[in-house]
Amino acid sequence: MLDDFMTRATLAGIGVAIAAAPLGCFVVWRRMAYFGDATAHAAILGVALSLTFQMSIFAGAMAVSLIMALTVTLLAGRGYAMDTLLGVLAHSALAFGLVAVSFLSGVRIDLMAYLFGDILAVSHADLAVIWGGAALVVALIAWRWSQLLTATLNEELAYASGFNPRREQLVLTLSLAVTVAVAIKVVGVLLIAAMLIIPAAAARSLARSPESMAVIAAVIGAVSAVAGLRAAYIFDTPAGPSIVCVAALLFACFSLLGWQSQRRAQ
Repeated sequence: MLDDFMTRATLAGIGVAIAAAPLGCFVVWRRMAYFGDATAHAAILGVALSLTFQMSIFAGAMAVSLIMALTVTLLAGRGYAMDTLLGVLAHSALAFGLVAVSFLSGVRIDLMAYLFGDILAVSHADLAVIWGGAALVVALIAWRWSQLLTATLNEELAYASGFNPRREQLVLTLSLAVTVAVAIKVVGVLLIAAMLIIPAAAARSLARSPESMAVIAAVIGAVSAVAGLRAAYIFDTPAGPSIVCVAALLFACFSLLGWQSQRRAQ
């Protein structure tokens, strides 16, 4: 069954959706959307370094994404506004990555596949990496779920509860780096943030608890992956952007339903 490229692509999309769902909820709650974007943009530099040193794309992208996320965390609040810092680092990392790729000699690289994903070319090894990364992210978030929620709600409350919110930030940082690394093949570095934010934002109007929001976000992400791949197959459109388009349409529909229900309640 896994010999069918559409089956592998579907499983890859669902794997990324499962990894991105709980993490995306924290990105939305903490208003870290630009933080996720900056980490994703840094991954293209990791791709260039991986090709230069002939190492795993996954390892290179995860290492550089982790370094970027840690750098932003350490520099936050030290003389620059967060949005300014993220803007400088995100676009600088993307630019340096694109320039580094241009210097690669003797290496044939499809840059569009890394910028916008190439989910239809997912191999068995890619599938193992994606689902392994998704399992790691879900395990990390589940392990620190209550602590992460408390730190997100109030840092003083986290200190009073006996744990350091900075440590919980590091857990989110590691999870974000892993998610970025596994999602490159599916939606590319330019659209990873969309898979983090849009399903979680769509689930917000439907959820009644943090746990239900994470589950609903995973379902919305998985449905977006399956429907987006089907639409790409029918209309001959790029698979990665098609997945994000479906997620955006679901967000619009659920937001409209939530708005109408609020009006009725008033």
